[in-house]
Amino acid sequence: MTLTDEDCLAETLAFNKQFETAAASRPAREGTPDAALLATLRRNRLGGDTPPVRLPHGQDRVIEGGVKVRVFVPDHLTGVYLHFHGGGWAFGAADGQDERLWRLAEQARLAVVSVEYRLAPEHPYPAGPDDCEAAARWLVRHAATEFGTRRLLIGGESAGAHLAVVTLLRLRDRHGITGAFRAAHLLFGPYDLSMTPSQRSFGSRRLLSNTDTLRRTYELFTPGTGPEQRRDPDVSPLFADLAGLPPARIVVGTEDPLLDDSLFLAGRWQAAGAPVRLGVVAGAMHGFTLFPLTITERELRREREFLSATGR
Repeated sequence: MTLTDEDCLAETLAFNKQFETAAASRPAREGTPDAALLATLRRNRLGGDTPPVRLPHGQDRVIEGGVKVRVFVPDHLTGVYLHFHGGGWAFGAADGQDERLWRLAEQARLAVVSVEYRLAPEHPYPAGPDDCEAAARWLVRHAATEFGTRRLLIGGESAGAHLAVVTLLRLRDRHGITGAFRAAHLLFGPYDLSMTPSQRSFGSRRLLSNTDTLRRTYELFTPGTGPEQRRDPDVSPLFADLAGLPPARIVVGTEDPLLDDSLFLAGRWQAAGAPVRLGVVAGAMHGFTLFPLTITERELRREREFLSATGR
């Protein structure tokens, strides 16, 4: 484990405090959002109150199985990154971070394929994972003809990191596919939906995520289930056999309720035989890469470097 960005700790903690103060002035949301609130939240950028910027570089496509994807293709590429957005399986969109994904595509020389997977509560588990699995299988079959390369990478943020791991496991267990994806990049994901100790003990701090918001999110994604049922490895990949998975970079902040998820997953991933780089960002809250911070620029640079160099 590497604790990073301690030199930015004052800035990071000051931002956390500012975020908490602003959040305290807004009413807490309880229960399942109604259709109007869902529409508003989905229209706006994750972590913000304005719509995201859509760039002309992104191409919306529908691939086999009717799955929607948003594709970014730079002039020169050395691989393809299959990306799953965050948003608690209920929010976010493939076009929700065009600027970041286009920058990644250009600087890491990767075609980026971001999946518009179906969202809860209208489409609860297993709809979202099914779409991600379908997109991954399509890419395994068609990357060479579509993009001129067989070098595939996979990853995402938050719920997207969870979906990336679930997708790798499904490829292995359902289709006998291992080694097709050469690296995984996993940012602050939830890997135990029955709740790790850090999730349960985080409490009610009004950061981007806390104990109560996580619990409600899991209820939206897997309605009618309890903690024991959520330990199914297809729901909580921390309980899966992790043999045969590719090298990974796993990142989380010290002020994230999902801290244990990344620590535990990294330990199990490495024990299963694959190289792991575990980065723990000092003072960072959940979803910190959504915000204009020094640690965000550093982390996005480290992500680009990992994805451009790994699996060649």
